[in-house]
Amino acid sequence: MAQKFERNQEATVYIGNLDDRVTDELIWELMVQAGPVANVHLPKDRVTQSTQGYGFCEFQSAEDADYAVKIMNMVKLFGKPMRINKSSTDKRMQDVGAKLFIGNLDPQVDDEKLLHDTFGVFGQMVQPPKIARDSVSGNSKGFAFVSYATFKAADAAIEAMNGQYFANKPVAVNFAFKKDARGERHGSAAERLLAAQAQKNMPGEQQQQQQQQQQQQYQQYQQQQYQQYQPPPPQQW
Repeated sequence: MAQKFERNQEATVYIGNLDDRVTDELIWELMVQAGPVANVHLPKDRVTQSTQGYGFCEFQSAEDADYAVKIMNMVKLFGKPMRINKSSTDKRMQDVGAKLFIGNLDPQVDDEKLLHDTFGVFGQMVQPPKIARDSVSGNSKGFAFVSYATFKAADAAIEAMNGQYFANKPVAVNFAFKKDARGERHGSAAERLLAAQAQKNMPGEQQQQQQQQQQQQYQQYQQQQYQQYQPPPPQQW
């Protein structure tokens, strides 16, 4: 009877927001800068064999995984900032509507990582910051969006950053307008009430199912690798 293969959950990081061109080999070469890597897996579509925008990297120690989150989160690959979390703690936070508009951005602020490092001190984000860009030139349009997991974090960011100089210009920070309600901003009393209720029920069933599905796909892959007794040699990554 074959022994069941189990990965070290505490030494594994979840990598999201990946470009289609990212490969297992590229992730291996990047993550090994943080520490010895035990395994890399990017789930692929069964038909097209294209990646699905996320993956997992298992390190040989939990300390290396923590270090990878610290130095690799928001690093860009093919122009897209990676979202890196510890796999054991990533709850895929629900977007409660705590979305901020950051206006009057200096043209020098052309990197989402700078926004993440600056606004990330106020609380957890549900997705990487997004700078609005011209579709042709790719240059910043002078504004961006940041979405937090809680209104407490959003309120703190507004209080601390609205009117403050960011690069060489004072930025305007406020709740963004809702897409489905003309003239109405996020941050309303109704949204806050719903967010408070959702927080009591976290992690929600939908978030749990999505995370469990991804975890199961990775575990199945690991089990197949063990049963075949043919793990990919390091030089292939």
